[in-house]
Amino acid sequence: MSLMDQVKFDEKGLVPAIAQDAETGEVLMMAWMNRESLQRTIENRMACYFSRSRKQLWIKGETSGHVQQVREIRLDCDGDTLLLKVIQTGGACHEGYYSCFFRKQQDDSWVIDGKKVFDPDQIGSH
Repeated sequence: MSLMDQVKFDEKGLVPAIAQDAETGEVLMMAWMNRESLQRTIENRMACYFSRSRKQLWIKGETSGHVQQVREIRLDCDGDTLLLKVIQTGGACHEGYYSCFFRKQQDDSWVIDGKKVFDPDQIGSH
């Protein structure tokens, strides 16, 4: 069975991909990949995802410079989720935070608990 045949893409041809800081283990973001974006990521070692809203591939950081250099790609036990261990340049979140998971639950609200690393109004998103 080929590498790609072991990945269980959903009915839309997509699989969730979690990006994790390869050095600290911090979860940075979740995005979607299709066969082509996964293949490009494997070949170029730069994170390439599939934008569901734009219906096209996007290389993480191609407009902002906040790229993800891929160190390792893992497939979960069910074959339906990818984990990319990356070296993140700048921030992963289009809102300017290092991680997209910058809010945490506290009592009955969400509070900011993340490091802002850039002003999103100064550059393009993602």
